[in-house]
Amino acid sequence: MNERISIHAKTCHGHACIRGMRIPVHQIVRMFAHGESMDVLLGAYPSITREDILACLDYAASLAKEEVTPLSDVVLSQ
Repeated sequence: MNERISIHAKTCHGHACIRGMRIPVHQIVRMFAHGESMDVLLGAYPSITREDILACLDYAASLAKEEVTPLSDVVLSQ
């Protein structure tokens, strides 16, 4: 999906991580969601970049994207 996000069975139990490091995407997204700033995240994880954080947010957004089938496309049985 993104060269900055990797999923390997032997790294963090198969959770999505930043570039094969043991920094899970969900940790970055959760910290950001709880109000941490980009600068705080970069300070807490000196080995990541702004682009890594944006890739985490993009990955989370892709997972949250819903596919909606309009009712007009669904065959209703009566």
